[in-house]
Parts: sequence; C-alpha cells; structure tokens
Amino acid sequence: MDANVQRASRLDTTALSDALDRLGIPGQCLGIKPLDPRFRLAGRAFTILYGPAGVPAGTVGDFIDDVSEGSVIVIDNGGRENATVWGDILTMVSHRRNIAGTVIDGACRDTSLSREIGYPIFSRSYSMRTGKDRVQVEAMNGPVNIGDARVSAGDILRGDADGVIAIPRAHEDDVLTVAEEIDAIEDKIRSAVVEGMRLSDARRQYRYHQLQSKTT
Repeated sequence: MDANVQRASRLDTTALSDALDRLGIPGQCLGIKPLDPRFRLAGRAFTILYGPAGVPAGTVGDFIDDVSEGSVIVIDNGGRENATVWGDILTMVSHRRNIAGTVIDGACRDTSLSREIGYPIFSRSYSMRTGKDRVQVEAMNGPVNIGDARVSAGDILRGDADGVIAIPRAHEDDVLTVAEEIDAIEDKIRSAVVEGMRLSDARRQYRYHQLQSKTT
C-alpha cells in the first residue's frame, strides 16, 4: 500500500468529506453504501464503464485478472438498479487476489458471500437480476461517475460505514493534509469535553463550525 493510501485508510470519510468541502473539490459518492457497515476499504481506482447492451450483446467483462492487488474496482453502471454487474464469482476471485474492494454505481448480487468472507462491496443497491444481455462493458480505466463524483483511474477511494469518498489524484496531498488537520482538531474537542469543558466552548475555541468552510 502506498503512503497516501495508508494515510487515507487512517481517516474517516467524514473528515475527508469536510476536507473536500473546504478545498472546493467534489468527491462525495452520494447514495453509495456498504453491504455491511463494518466494511472498510482504501485503495486506488481501477475504473470500468458499463452501458446498455447492444445487439448482439457485448460482454459483461472479464477484467478481474488485470486488476492489481490492493486496487479498488470502481464500476459505473449509470446508477441502474435493474441489472447487476457483480456477483459471487467476482467476489471470490477478488478476495483471493487481495483486491481492496468494489464500488458500484448500480446493483450487485450474491451479497451473502461478500458478508461471509468480509470482501467490501459498496453499491447503490442489490438484487438477483443478472446484467448479462442487459448491460455491457464500454471502457476500462477511463473517467467514470460514481454517485455524482467523477473518478479517474488511480484516484484514491476510501469507504466506511458512512459511504465512499473519491480523492482526485491531482489533489490528494492537499485533501489528506486538511483531513488530518480536521481529525486532529475534533480529537482535541473530544478531549476538552472529557476534561470538563462545555461543548459550546470547546467548539468555539477550536473553530469547529469553520472546519469545513471553503477557503478563499
């Protein structure tokens, strides 16, 4: 795991979201949730774009063997919930290959295996209906959209119980530095309250209400 992925893995999505807001950078993958709230992931994106199937239908993808260990597979299925693009075979192979997890703007299926073996999947929804003959792979490792956030190959993805954050590669050092600052200040507020300070006073002292305010 590279240094910035390690830094991201130590931060919650809430601190990263506030950092993105302060810097005016979009990256919150809204509507994408973990199958299990205990799931966590951090890694660099391997992106896949899906589209409606043609006639004859194209493939739903045999990309998994080309994904590097530690990557996060990021699938843009246009938010479709009527055709799944991920199932138990992909979950099994990804787990065996030490892939960090999967993020889907769309639906997955065979969710029980993911929960059983602890392979992190974050998606818009899940159902049993296959994507075969309904959707097909259009492109790999190009830009995709996940929950209104643009994700490019190599961007850092961080997921936890609150959802998924995409950190653009061009801004990752700034985002991580600001998120670490926010995290440290919130720790100081908690410590001050434990030591007897009123929450309102602690928040005022550490400028809590300005932590996420956009810089000028």
